[in-house]
Amino acid sequence: MAISKEEILEAVANMTVLEIVDLISAMEEKFGVSAAAAVAVAAPAAAAAVVEEQTEFDVILTGFGENKVAVIKAVRSLTGLGLKEAKDAVEGAPTTVKEAVSKTEAETAKKELEAAGATAEIK
Repeated sequence: MAISKEEILEAVANMTVLEIVDLISAMEEKFGVSAAAAVAVAAPAAAAAVVEEQTEFDVILTGFGENKVAVIKAVRSLTGLGLKEAKDAVEGAPTTVKEAVSKTEAETAKKELEAAGATAEIK
């Protein structure tokens, strides 16, 4: 009994990435092909299993701690907000301080907020 192409594709689609890697290795050995050719067979399922790496991050101020004035100054330097707007942002925590920034910029902003006494997170 022959297995249909649809049955094979369904089986591959339900595999984990590790199972697909093992399948590729087995195909290389069985048919004497390179990984590039074997990957072309498994690419649709592998593409569905690969998670896209996050490139944009948000810095969220979750609390201002005991030194609210220093945190307000840090928020002002990070955002360019005026005194009242920065104060409102700090007192309204949790609030987003930076949106859609690089990982490096997000980590730097988080460190600056934490150095001022705030609690922050990156999402």
